[in-house]
Amino acid sequence: MNKILLALCCFLACIPDPAQAQTRIAPYGVLPSINQLHWQQMEYYMFAHFGPNTFTGKEWGTGKEDPRVFNPTHLDCLQWARVAKAAGMTGIILVAKHHDGFCLWPSAYSKHTVAYSSWMNGQGDVLKDLAAACRVYGLKLGLYLSPWDRNHPAYGTPAYNQVFAGMLNEVLTHYGPIFEVWFDGANGEGPNGKKQVYDWALFDSTVKHDQPQAVIFNFSNTDGIRWVGNESGYAPETSWSRDSGFQSDSRMTETRMGEGFEEGPYWRPSETDVSIRPGWFYHPEQDSLVKTVARLMEIYEQSVGRNSSLLLNVPPDREGRISPVDSSRLMAFRDARLAAFLHNLALGSRTVASTTAGPYEAAFLTDGNPRTCWAAGNDKKSPEILLWLTRDTAFNTLELMEYLPLGQRVKSFTVEAWQGKKWTLIASGTTIGHIRILTFPTVRTGRLRIRITGSDAPPVLSEVQLYRDPALP
Repeated sequence: MNKILLALCCFLACIPDPAQAQTRIAPYGVLPSINQLHWQQMEYYMFAHFGPNTFTGKEWGTGKEDPRVFNPTHLDCLQWARVAKAAGMTGIILVAKHHDGFCLWPSAYSKHTVAYSSWMNGQGDVLKDLAAACRVYGLKLGLYLSPWDRNHPAYGTPAYNQVFAGMLNEVLTHYGPIFEVWFDGANGEGPNGKKQVYDWALFDSTVKHDQPQAVIFNFSNTDGIRWVGNESGYAPETSWSRDSGFQSDSRMTETRMGEGFEEGPYWRPSETDVSIRPGWFYHPEQDSLVKTVARLMEIYEQSVGRNSSLLLNVPPDREGRISPVDSSRLMAFRDARLAAFLHNLALGSRTVASTTAGPYEAAFLTDGNPRTCWAAGNDKKSPEILLWLTRDTAFNTLELMEYLPLGQRVKSFTVEAWQGKKWTLIASGTTIGHIRILTFPTVRTGRLRIRITGSDAPPVLSEVQLYRDPALP
């Protein structure tokens, strides 16, 4: 579907009664594809690093490991999927091939695979098991493949690009739908001491041919998704879905990578990847170092809550299961999110705006439906929104959503609460995007005012939500 048709379809979806619509909202700037919109709506999903490093205690293998070292005693991908589903995740991205070159499926292009391992006498296929488990639990499946290969003899030669494309074709045509292909950009030496010149055009075209609905995580393409710029679990406060496109851009620092570019010509939203443990692979000595619920909540609010997505790594242990330590922490994290976002206190509030485009009324901001939207009138880039709550209400969390099918527009806003005889500033922010979450000390009020102080075009918002997180002051 082309982007003009996408904009039209999403525009119609936003109209509560198309027959009454006389005003048309013009899309602004570059727009997301259907694939990108579906991806961003997933918000929170699992990363699973698993391989020889799990058994050797390393983070980066050398490629010289005996494949027989890979021998999970009770591999249970159904347990992975069950934990992910219970935790509120929407998918799992498997590290099917890390830098050491070991393949978790029996690839015909390598001898460093599960087919040469001790596990199941070489008859197993982790990817097949996980794909089946994801289908059982209604999760989407994604794949990480590192093009760096410290084992393959062809690495460092032109022939290796065809090898890697062949591996891609294997995993993309035998295991069902794939929602994301994660290409690590690492490029080190292979067993012959040479580095590879990657044929990114070949790799990207292979994905698009085999799995056209998948988004690609990498620096090589302009229509996928981008890295947030760190592995600490946060997106910058300013987070544009627009991007300059390439890592080679002279302005592309890690901070700018996370922020994106307000004037960027490409739609490439960010993904925030972080591990629940200090390492990416499971190491038993890190069982006591799993991130706390408070830290995970902070990560969630600074990733999903800053127009990014959260790819949380939860590495299976040497048995081939998600550790009880990690699974119990995930359940506690789920409970904390449920408590924090249990009741939308703004739902049904009387909501008015200083400007409205046709039928896109402010009341749709508090109807709990992200498919409806309010739009400011033509050329009105600094509108105000006033919420009259049903009663004096205590809250400490605000969630805003922009209607992204028509473009990302807002670049700054303030939030004020009516306190006695005056408006008091309680929060402010820059970009909104898919979701913006702000937390602040609990305030009690019956009236709230949101002022858009900067916007590239008349704002179009879909939701304003208020919550009281019991874990916050």
